Amino acid sequence: MKRWIAAALALVASLAFGQNFPDRPVKIIVPLPPGGSPDTIARTLATHVQTAWGQPFVVENRTGGSQNIGADAVAKSPPDGYTWLLAPDNVFVINPYIAKATSFDPLSDLAPVTEVARIHFLLAVPASLPVNSVRELIAYAKAHPGELNFGSSGNGSPQRLMTELFQLTAGIKMNHVPYKGAAPAVADLMAGRIQVWIGAPNSLLPHVKEGRLKGLGTTAAERLAYISDIPAIAETLPGYAADTWLGVFVAAKTPGDIVKKINIEIARVLGNPEVKAKLEPQGIELVTNSPAELAKLIHADYAKWGKVIKEANIRGE
Repeated sequence: MKRWIAAALALVASLAFGQNFPDRPVKIIVPLPPGGSPDTIARTLATHVQTAWGQPFVVENRTGGSQNIGADAVAKSPPDGYTWLLAPDNVFVINPYIAKATSFDPLSDLAPVTEVARIHFLLAVPASLPVNSVRELIAYAKAHPGELNFGSSGNGSPQRLMTELFQLTAGIKMNHVPYKGAAPAVADLMAGRIQVWIGAPNSLLPHVKEGRLKGLGTTAAERLAYISDIPAIAETLPGYAADTWLGVFVAAKTPGDIVKKINIEIARVLGNPEVKAKLEPQGIELVTNSPAELAKLIHADYAKWGKVIKEANIRGE
């Protein structure tokens, strides 16, 4: 009986705690530098939720360790909903395979709240390369084995994984050239030192419009409305889809009612037409779902990218 009473009192205390949430400042940790899509979304959320909840929101960019340093901080934070992680999928579906050992497990120490966005990518080649479609690029690669180079931002980067999946699906083989960022890679792409780059559309489209690059296909499952003249790679390679996603997470064991409140508020903000109009032209498709749906997505992508990492023999840096 005493155990039952203690459990009941704990439940009541948890519900009361959730009803008062939030009653102090909230922190959103972004494990990437300022200026990118994750940072932009975090600051958009902070501005709107702060107004709705009447509590200060602080965005902290805590970089390093392939995003694991910021994720680790949230995993070890109190499970009270006052510290959020807004992070890309690689923390959960790529890093466990290739990153150095960490003191936390992203799959068990962080609780999913909701997906917030999918980031679409564009496959681009130099204007000098004599191909004008994904089909022609594949044919060229098969006719010139070992001659094409593709760039990435490192072994575990989205560009590397997406291009490896492209190669495996198309049955071709290109040479990998890692860079320390997108800017030097795009410069080398325009100069023809590398021939293939899968990157953010907003960084490539200006060069495509100026004729220095050719945009051959997007990594989305279907054509993107704002660049509908560029086909999806899947139109040539059925089943190919390799966008990245961003999600919000809190420490594991955060009370379910608090997770639900955060989920509902994020969905409200990202469903705002003004927010959509601001972010979607940047190649950011705003998406929200339930914690269970996000957990299912993580499980599926963990298996998908694990297979690519194994078949491409990708190792940690």
